[in-house]
Amino acid sequence: WLALELLMDLHSTRSIKLGAEMFERDNQKELNQYLKGQIDEKGLDSSARLWNNYHTDYKPLVDYSKKNKINFIATNVPRRYASLVNYFDWKGLDTLSEKELNWIAPLPIKFDSTVSCYKNMLKMMGGHEHGSITMVKAQALKDATMAYSILENYQNDELFFHLNGSYHSNLHEGIVWYVKQSNPEINILTIATVSQNSLSTLENENKGLADFILVVDDDMTTTY
Repeated sequence: WLALELLMDLHSTRSIKLGAEMFERDNQKELNQYLKGQIDEKGLDSSARLWNNYHTDYKPLVDYSKKNKINFIATNVPRRYASLVNYFDWKGLDTLSEKELNWIAPLPIKFDSTVSCYKNMLKMMGGHEHGSITMVKAQALKDATMAYSILENYQNDELFFHLNGSYHSNLHEGIVWYVKQSNPEINILTIATVSQNSLSTLENENKGLADFILVVDDDMTTTY
């Protein structure tokens, strides 16, 4: 709801383009067809691997974009390629065809395991075992591909409004880190939502996560 309100407000004052983790790059054709009215919602639902909470959370943004002829970019890597990296490390991507390579960030993927979001993932999984590090690399592939998608479609005279899970952009890491590798001068503002028992004081673990931090009661109903 708040993302939609923000979109409508921003769209009233400037040129805007949307992108989302919730759509994978190989589904851009189907998304475009829906935005142009060439297929209906059932057609999109059957072809674009929509998230379970699409209808409650993201459909209003897609439909607003359709109504107002706003470009909506599928930014995420196809999940099967992230799975290849998880199981076979970067060499798993060597099996991709030239067409499939168009759906991921250009190889080789730069990876820095000391970036805190990846370092913390390793820590949560218990260390640097092969299975753990490849799972983190799969996360990095998603971040790198979303960053590439943003930069591929970004224009200086417009705002690129990107929707993603906050772990992909907390602390200006993940997607933001990859964007900055290519364009360190680009202006980026991030928003994170956190759940807390108390709404009066931001908990220490949530401080500094983003430029804007939305605090909601941890009793709030979720859709996923």
